[in-house]
Amino acid sequence: MKILSKAFLALVAILFAGAALAADVEVALVIKDHRFIPAEIRVPAGKKVKVVVDNQDSTAEEFESHELNREKVIPGTSKGTIFIGPLAPGKYPFFGEFHEKTAQGVFIAE
Repeated sequence: MKILSKAFLALVAILFAGAALAADVEVALVIKDHRFIPAEIRVPAGKKVKVVVDNQDSTAEEFESHELNREKVIPGTSKGTIFIGPLAPGKYPFFGEFHEKTAQGVFIAE
């Protein structure tokens, strides 16, 4: 019986550890016609954010942000996930490296 109790406690500890790694907030970001929609995303400061990027274009796009230290290629007609934060209050621009003239956006942490 003690073995089962220890195994149960170990499982609970693993589940809580996984939950602690999860993002506090999830936001959706769409790529369509080589543009980010929405182009401005407000997120709470001090929280980890899970950004789910849905590339609805048939071609790949690279999400890139020097301020966030993130870059990720999202193949055409697919989704990708990017974790950011926790962020200090401020503006954090991002862009699509493959279509930099049109694919522009900003996270605003407040």
